[in-house]
Amino acid sequence: MTETSAQEQTASNPPAPVNVEVDNSYENDSSYGDELSSYSTSLTSSVLDYRHENGRRYHKYRDGSYLLPNDESENDRLDIFHELCLTLLHQKLYLAPIKKPQRVIDLATGTGIWAIDFADRHPEAEVIGCDLSPTQSTLVPPNVKFLVDDITSDWAYESNPFDFIHARYLACSIKDYGKLIKECYRSVKPGGWVEFQDWDVYPQSEDGSINGTGLERYYKEINSAFEDAGYEVRPGVKLEQWFRDAGFVNIRAEKFVIPYGVWPKDEHLKKVGAWNQAQAEANGFEAGALAVLTRFKNWTKDEVTILASQARADGRNRKIHMLHHFYVVYGQRPEN
Repeated sequence: MTETSAQEQTASNPPAPVNVEVDNSYENDSSYGDELSSYSTSLTSSVLDYRHENGRRYHKYRDGSYLLPNDESENDRLDIFHELCLTLLHQKLYLAPIKKPQRVIDLATGTGIWAIDFADRHPEAEVIGCDLSPTQSTLVPPNVKFLVDDITSDWAYESNPFDFIHARYLACSIKDYGKLIKECYRSVKPGGWVEFQDWDVYPQSEDGSINGTGLERYYKEINSAFEDAGYEVRPGVKLEQWFRDAGFVNIRAEKFVIPYGVWPKDEHLKKVGAWNQAQAEANGFEAGALAVLTRFKNWTKDEVTILASQARADGRNRKIHMLHHFYVVYGQRPEN
């Protein structure tokens, strides 16, 4: 497979401009002994002792390393986002050319919905989903298991590596993507594949209609706060270089447009935009802003609520044509 840089691909075959539809009608057990049982009980307690703040629930294990909630409202939003990605990629869970994978891991699995879908489609594979929060469903295929783990810590999978490592939507939650992707390289089999799907969280509008809006202010405030706290908010743009630095080959980077709302004329992009607006309006604006602004920028809850409300209101205005760029980058560990 020929390596293709994101810059070269974008230059030779850039995403087409998004045409606007004209519409003026509205603006496990304890059998291993008492010692293990006691330790397990303590560990479980630390994992489930969630942090409650400003009306939302957050993880307590490695408290503070992830700044979005883990409550039911957020889980519903993440499942909507899963549908957004399926629509964007025409019902594909991944783009890497994997064949008959036997061992797969989904990093920061969230609700576990990607891991569950993958396991259904690949019953021959053992699928692991790991996350800081044990909020995944217990009604899962027999080839799925979930682990509580911090993917930003050193891994211990080198002796039992994976055929495929998947990660999606880690923007604003990882500080050192380069280290993480190098861990992926060490933990995937020779010939195995790693795929990251991620945002450039900075919004755009091809016609400038986002300028001066509540949407623009919302993203300016939260992106600045996340960056000041050390988090990467534009990973999509940099993924390909991180893959190269880690040693991957046969790298491919694809860039997609995700509109906000149903203003695009193109029917596919209209569906993608509808899903995007649905996930944002499922308390997504509050989820993204509340912890980072109140913990790091001394905002009050009420101030965040107003910011989110203004962004939501502008998002319903079809004359504001906001979009984000979303990247899918995959690479292969060399056979030798």
